[in-house]
Amino acid sequence: MKLPHKAYVALVDGNTFVVMRNKGQAFEPVLEAVEKPDLDATNFSAGVRHQDTIGQQHGRTDLNELAHGAAAAEWLNAKAIAGEVDNVLVIADPKTLGEMRRHYHSELEKRLVGEIAKTMTGETSDRIAGAIAAA
Repeated sequence: MKLPHKAYVALVDGNTFVVMRNKGQAFEPVLEAVEKPDLDATNFSAGVRHQDTIGQQHGRTDLNELAHGAAAAEWLNAKAIAGEVDNVLVIADPKTLGEMRRHYHSELEKRLVGEIAKTMTGETSDRIAGAIAAA
């Protein structure tokens, strides 16, 4: 995947949100940590879709994790609307990514250079860069 120089990479899962930036070239990303936003996960509206009894019984739905994904999307939306980010790549586990997509603002959608549905929040920046280059 081509990741423009100075593009932001948002690493998200149900509990963690880390923002990195590409200081390398488009096809050879080199990532540096920029920020670890402290989110206030208050948007539980999305969890309404996940209130089926089977999902709750098997523990497949954690409303706090879904609210965290919504909060991460809202944080990115605010940055996009304010013009603070130009290019954004979102890397998130599939469930969180699906929840985030429901909350993307059109300004953020214009700035997305891609998405990777994979849990990478615990990985080193070199492994994340490798996954981006391979995508």
